[in-house]
Amino acid sequence: MAGQFQILKDNNGSYRFRLTAADGTLVAESPQFKHLSAAVEGINAVRENAATGIIVDQSKSKRAA
Repeated sequence: MAGQFQILKDNNGSYRFRLTAADGTLVAESPQFKHLSAAVEGINAVRENAATGIIVDQSKSKRAA
């Protein structure tokens, strides 16, 4: 089974989505969107960009100048 995008409606009427792995582990959570259509657009953007995104390692400590 593949991971899934879950769309949720918050108590204040806004929408957000979660990306979960096949085992149910939370992978990512979106910010709030005012409209359901905007949340769906956000999912589509993540799908598009994740497939072609490069990895940038920013975990290395920076040396003092």
